[in-house]
Amino acid sequence: MQEIKVTLTTQKKEKPAADKLGFGNYFTDHMFVMDYYADKGWVDPRIVPLANLSLSPAAVVLHYGQEIFEGMKAYHTPAGKAVLFRPEKNMERLNLSADRLCLPKVDEAFCVEAIKKLVAIDEDWIPEGENTSLYIRPFMIGVDAHLGVHPAKHCMFIVIMSPVGSYYKEGLDPVKIFVEQEYVRAVRGGYGFTKTGGNYSASLKSQEKAEGMGYSQVLWLDGVERKYIEEVGTMNVMFKINGEVLTPSLQGSILGGITRMSCLELLRAKGYKATERRISLQEIVDAAHNGTLEEAFGTGTAAVISPIGELIVGDEHIVINNGKIGETAQMLYDTITGIQNGLIPDEFGWVQEVK
Repeated sequence: MQEIKVTLTTQKKEKPAADKLGFGNYFTDHMFVMDYYADKGWVDPRIVPLANLSLSPAAVVLHYGQEIFEGMKAYHTPAGKAVLFRPEKNMERLNLSADRLCLPKVDEAFCVEAIKKLVAIDEDWIPEGENTSLYIRPFMIGVDAHLGVHPAKHCMFIVIMSPVGSYYKEGLDPVKIFVEQEYVRAVRGGYGFTKTGGNYSASLKSQEKAEGMGYSQVLWLDGVERKYIEEVGTMNVMFKINGEVLTPSLQGSILGGITRMSCLELLRAKGYKATERRISLQEIVDAAHNGTLEEAFGTGTAAVISPIGELIVGDEHIVINNGKIGETAQMLYDTITGIQNGLIPDEFGWVQEVK
């Protein structure tokens, strides 16, 4: 592995109070940076003081959106250890996204070690308050100064970090979700399965509309028939119907979430029937009408588990589980966050110590 050069800041920033964090508002003292050149590969891995980037206004990322990113977290255990949750899966997914967007793949093991080294340097930024963590954002951008559509020959891989609280203001209280039936976000054959900015910018119009009506998020339907459920704007989604947990299968237009994967593995280990398949919106509506829709919740790194208390489908407001968190969602949240924070045994080998 290449040596990672370290330059420490001489001016450490004041850390915000744990109860004032919000999400993504503050950033740690350092960042990891590495450059790629088509004729050299990945070179000059370094940890340096957090600073603005200097890019040409002709950089391809600014014009053609050639970029990808990941989201992961670091936690402190009661024993004072800094840990990561399944970081190797994030790097696997980063390379999956890189392949689709014609960006260079990274050495996954090396990048995990680089992230661990960065977390170790800024470990005192891991907040200690309840429902807090250190959010880690690895990303890759094409930076060629050229106005022409082609795969970038010069790229940068960067990792920045932010101490965060709950993603939603509701915390673990159930949220209201608006079902989008006009706009679409992604289609099979596109890059809906990747973690790239284009998927999120495509969702902003509907998110703006939903927030204007007082709803927290948008539930997307498939882009062709407009009848099958795909995912929530920032999360995968699961439904419990008549004792069975259902989630949309990965067919190329939705993100394969690390938390989604972990929930499915955990549910099956505990004896739940957990099924991945196509789920129509009408099936959910019918289950609500006949009383078999027991729970609905989102899964994702930012919120971990976000219970859905109400779905808005056209003019109909479907209240789920009397607007309260269900026992399955509560179990998943308690177990995953318990493993992440070192409060319960990690029987799956998901947690890695930073040092």
